Amino acid sequence: MKDPVPDTLQLGEADKEEQYVHSVYNEIASHFSDTRFKPWPVIERYLKGLPSGSIGADVGCGNGKYLGVRTGDVFMMGTDRSESLVDICQQRKFECMVSDGLDLPYRDSAFDFAISIAVIHHFSSPERRLQAAKELLRIIRPGGTVLVFAWALEQNGRRKFDPNMQDVLVPWVVPKSRKQGKGDEEEEREDKVYHRYYHLFREGELPALFEGLDRCTILEQGYDKDNWYVIARKDRL
Repeated sequence: MKDPVPDTLQLGEADKEEQYVHSVYNEIASHFSDTRFKPWPVIERYLKGLPSGSIGADVGCGNGKYLGVRTGDVFMMGTDRSESLVDICQQRKFECMVSDGLDLPYRDSAFDFAISIAVIHHFSSPERRLQAAKELLRIIRPGGTVLVFAWALEQNGRRKFDPNMQDVLVPWVVPKSRKQGKGDEEEEREDKVYHRYYHLFREGELPALFEGLDRCTILEQGYDKDNWYVIARKDRL
C-alpha cells in the first residue's frame, strides 16, 4: 500500500474537491465498485432496525451497496457527486441521481432517515463539513435520524496515519492489468495511482460537529471499520 501524503495543495476548496475527489471517483469508479460489496455491521444494524415503511436517503451512495440492504418495506434514494458511480447504481436498478452533498435536491423534512457513509471527510474545510451535516438534518423530518461515518485519524487496521496530519491525499492504485474508463477495457500498462483528498477525523470531532447544530441530539457514537460514526436525531420544535 502506498503511503498518504500531506495536503499542501494551493487550491480553493471547490477546486480541490473537484480535482482530488470528484474527478478521481469518476476515473476509478469501476475498480472502486468491485471492492465495495459487503455492508458494515453498524450500518446494516441501523438499516434493518428501521420501521417498515420508512423512506430514506443515502447521500454519497457510491455503487449503491447500502441501497439494497433493506428492500421491499423500506424505500431509499441515492445521490452521489460521481456520474460514473451513479451510472453503476442505475445499472443495478437503484433510484439514484447526481447531486452535491452541500446542496441536496430535496425539500425540507422529506425523509424519515438518511445515511452518509465515508463522505463527509472529503469536504475540505470545517465550513463545508458543517454545511454537509446541516443538509443531512435538513432533509429528514423531526424525530428522524441520520447515520454518518467518517475516516478516523486513529486507525487500528492496515492504514497508519501521522497523528499530526489530518488533511491528507490518500492514494488509490488501479493495477496495470486494468484500464478505467468507458468500456472498462483491459490492457497491460503501469499501475495508475490517483490521490483522493481526506480530512481525517480525530476522536470526538464528528459528534462535536453534530452537537453544534440546532435541534440535534446524538443517540449513538462509536468506532467501526477504522471510522468514527454518529447516529443523530433531528429534534422536534
